[in-house]
Amino acid sequence: MGNIDQFARQKHLNLETFRKGGAGVKTPVWFVQEGETLYVQTRADSGKVKRIRRDGRVNVAACRMDGRVTGAWVPARAREASDPDITVKVNRLLDKKYGLLKKLFERQRDSRGAEDTILEITFSG
Repeated sequence: MGNIDQFARQKHLNLETFRKGGAGVKTPVWFVQEGETLYVQTRADSGKVKRIRRDGRVNVAACRMDGRVTGAWVPARAREASDPDITVKVNRLLDKKYGLLKKLFERQRDSRGAEDTILEITFSG
């Protein structure tokens, strides 16, 4: 297993999901970390969510806002978290980490009627 400590003080995560043909698609996202689990809130109808529903295999690395990787790629598994308690917890952690910026993005999202989902990313030993 790669070093997941690289995510501790980072603002962005590069999430690589995989298309049916095996090609990787890398997307920089906001995230929060609780222990050895990472959480991402994103649009439920996004390509990355559709790819994860089909194949939960992902790679993750710390990155800058533009997606430029600053850490080592780590293989992981991702799934949609359906537990409402997780959604509440992740929203609270995201509010604490991103503050006003998160609220501005939420306002923009709400005006478009977009629905979100939570991705739970775990690492195997």
